[in-house]
Amino acid sequence: MNPFSSGTRLRDMIRAIRACKTAAEERAVVRKECAAIRAAISENDPDYRHRNLAKLMFIHMLGYPTHFGQMECLKLIASAGFPEKRIGYLGLMLLLDERQEVLMLVTNSLKQDLNHSNQYIVGLALCALGNICSAEMARDLAPEVERLLQTRDPNIKKKAALCSIRIIRKVPDLAENFMGPASSLLKEKHHGVLIAGVQLCTDLCKASTIALEYLRKNCTEGLVRILRDVSNSPYAPEYDIAGITDPFLHIRVLRLMRMLGQGDADSSEYMNDILAQVATKTESNKNAGNAILYECVETIMGIEATSGLRVLAINILGRFLSNRDNNIRYVALNMLMKAVTVDSQAVQRHRTTILECVKDSDASIRKRALELVFLLVNDTNVKSLTKELIDHLEVSDQEFKGDLTAKICSIVEKFSQEKLWYIDQMCKVLSLAGNHVKDDVWHALIVMISNAPDLQGYAVRSLYKAFRTSNEQESLVRVTVWCIGEYGEMLVNNVGVLEMEEPMTVTESDAVDVVEVALQHHSSDITTRAMSLVALLKLSSRFPPTSERIREIVMQHKGNVELELQQRSLEFNSIIQRHPNIKSSLVERMPVLDESAYIGKRAGSSQATLSADKSSQTTSSGPSSLKLPNGVTKPPAAPLMDLLDLSSDDAPVSTSSTTDFLHDLLGGDSISPGVAPSGGAGTDILMDLLSIGSPSAPTDVLVPNAISSKQGNAPEPKIAPAPVMDLLDGLPSREENPVYPSITAFESSTLKITFSFTKQPGNLQATVIQATFTNLSSSAYTDFIFQAAVPKKALAMRIRMAYKVNDQDKLEQGQINNFPRGL
Repeated sequence: MNPFSSGTRLRDMIRAIRACKTAAEERAVVRKECAAIRAAISENDPDYRHRNLAKLMFIHMLGYPTHFGQMECLKLIASAGFPEKRIGYLGLMLLLDERQEVLMLVTNSLKQDLNHSNQYIVGLALCALGNICSAEMARDLAPEVERLLQTRDPNIKKKAALCSIRIIRKVPDLAENFMGPASSLLKEKHHGVLIAGVQLCTDLCKASTIALEYLRKNCTEGLVRILRDVSNSPYAPEYDIAGITDPFLHIRVLRLMRMLGQGDADSSEYMNDILAQVATKTESNKNAGNAILYECVETIMGIEATSGLRVLAINILGRFLSNRDNNIRYVALNMLMKAVTVDSQAVQRHRTTILECVKDSDASIRKRALELVFLLVNDTNVKSLTKELIDHLEVSDQEFKGDLTAKICSIVEKFSQEKLWYIDQMCKVLSLAGNHVKDDVWHALIVMISNAPDLQGYAVRSLYKAFRTSNEQESLVRVTVWCIGEYGEMLVNNVGVLEMEEPMTVTESDAVDVVEVALQHHSSDITTRAMSLVALLKLSSRFPPTSERIREIVMQHKGNVELELQQRSLEFNSIIQRHPNIKSSLVERMPVLDESAYIGKRAGSSQATLSADKSSQTTSSGPSSLKLPNGVTKPPAAPLMDLLDLSSDDAPVSTSSTTDFLHDLLGGDSISPGVAPSGGAGTDILMDLLSIGSPSAPTDVLVPNAISSKQGNAPEPKIAPAPVMDLLDGLPSREENPVYPSITAFESSTLKITFSFTKQPGNLQATVIQATFTNLSSSAYTDFIFQAAVPKKALAMRIRMAYKVNDQDKLEQGQINNFPRGL
């Protein structure tokens, strides 16, 4: 016999393929076999049809195309014998999927087999339907599947329940047809049928609120009975796993109970006793028991449980934290993060164990525990928790220092009630991990020090002492240099010494030494060196005897390869040497920085940071005001019309000479006192001058008439920027009537939107946009609403369309970035 004829056995073909040493040999074998199968298909050979399809399935699993054999599946399914049908249905599930049009041809065969007298053939049809059922097939065959849910055979019931799940997911409208049969499945004794029935009820609850209410009313008692029977059942070898009877059924029932009890006090009250029993009786020394306990905790936290039951659930999570298995500890930390919002006091009892997890060797557990500690911080425990975290910061791994430092800084800024404590904690953080501190953190520290005149002497002395032991930390060096430049005389003269301070003596030369070390240190970057030069210039005025030494230090950088440092060196030398009469006025102490404005500016640029603030706490100034660190209060911002959740930038801008904070720190030219900057917070000055990204109010267009297929026009929204001064006055003007190409603003399978652009004669600053809406479906659209919003800083548009199709609400949205250039 030809080894590649259609009569070749499956095992012989597999052996030939496995004997191939190269991919080319394998392709040659598959090609010959496929040619033989094609020949057999064209000859309509019935004897080897099932064998050919089996070989095609193996070839398909190797990744080769087998679409030419799809019709053979249908022929085998239509056969009378069980072996042929089995191969046919297996091929149908492997070679086809729900998107294949040929699948519609098998609907009639499926319907006949679902009504077959042979239970095994019925099982084959149910398996196939549950795997590849499309929406059309679901509608056609749902009555047969619903009928099979009420048969006596447990295997058929189980498969029919699984098939029903597929039907409901494809066509949620059919959910109400399965409510009665699904609830009756919960009375079965067979565990396979029970698990399938519970899962069917779970999907019904997700698909329909009517089904949810029906099952809540009729099935809660049955679920409690099932859980009690399974929990109290004696040893059953068929279902036993590690000494626990059917943990899979346990977990499925608990999940369904969580859905039924969520938001319903009556159902939750009925579940409380059995949940307490499961939580106390389940052993936690096996993985199966831990899985049940975790699901039980999730259910308790998800329903309207009593406070005592919630405390029991959180205590179980506390035991999980002491487990040696990292996976169990990780899921416990995840669950505790959810539980904090429900019962923070109960979680606080496990604070010590959670802090130990911050020191764990596993990076994932460390990060999750740190996030949980951050959620646990409040006004009463902030000092103890901060101390624990800072103590660990000293010995933590380098890769973890960044996350730990960021959380400590956030805690200190958010909960500091005393500026003295704030300064102490920030000095410790800068000393231990200054290289991991973000710029806005040490900026905020400088702003706070400038606003605390009674603590400026203490701050500069604390930073001086910290610098002597930790001059490798970049952020610490910058803050120290800035403070010595501003308050150097306080350091030397011991101004504002507090009772708790130890006496110390610092000479003018010692202060200059610190700045010189920062300037000459090998690891200092250009920002630190620039700040050091500014500090030296200021010290030359505050400490006249050191003026000549400072000039020599400054002149060492007259040939620096960095142009910024070279220029500063030469200019500062000129000021010290040639202009002593104006030097003192040039280097006067900086005015007090506006702390409220600075914090508001940070809030506008980092909304994500502020959104992590505790939602449960309110400030003493009322629920509508924003809580800011160090006792600074910012009034609530005016409500914004942010139609499509576009990020807004509404924080105020200081009109003083401290607008550009880092610019001032580096000694750059300050803004003239007579000119106030305009625009919102964060607005780029150059963007304002050139009128780029002018804010435009959201456009809301209501189309009252229905849009029938195929086309309709909406009113024309206008984008009208604020009037601006033409900086290019006198240059040749733009084309009077420019022409812009139309763009496809949005396109889906059902709707297309086209924008065309025109300019009004004599007013080229305004653009008229005409939107054309095209209905790509065969159904009429009613109640059509088109909404658009334009962000402030980019030529883009966010759009949203809401309409009704056959009395069903539809919502589509998108973003347009492809506007023509020159608009």
